[in-house]
Amino acid sequence: MPKELTNTHKPWFVYLIECQDYSIYTGITVNVEKRYAAHLSGKGARYTRIRPPLKLLAVIEFADRATAASTEYTIKQWTAKQKRAFAAQHAVI
Repeated sequence: MPKELTNTHKPWFVYLIECQDYSIYTGITVNVEKRYAAHLSGKGARYTRIRPPLKLLAVIEFADRATAASTEYTIKQWTAKQKRAFAAQHAVI
C-alpha cells in the first residue's frame, strides 16, 4: 500500500488565547477550530470558563503530541509579555 494512504498521522497544535481579563491561556489540540469553539461555548478548560476567550492569538503546528505538550509547558512558564511577543511571531491571520 502506498505510504500516503497508510499515514494516519495527525499534527498537534499549540494555541494561545487572549481572555477577557487580558490573560493568556495556552493549550494543545489536534483540532484548533473545535477546541476554540469549546472554549467560546464555556465547555473548554476551567480557566476559560472563568475567563472567557477574547480572541485566538496564535497557532503553532507540531508533528507529534510529545513535542506540542513540551512546548505548551515551556510557554506556560513565560510571562505574559513573553507570550505576547511569541504570539506576535505566530499570529493567526
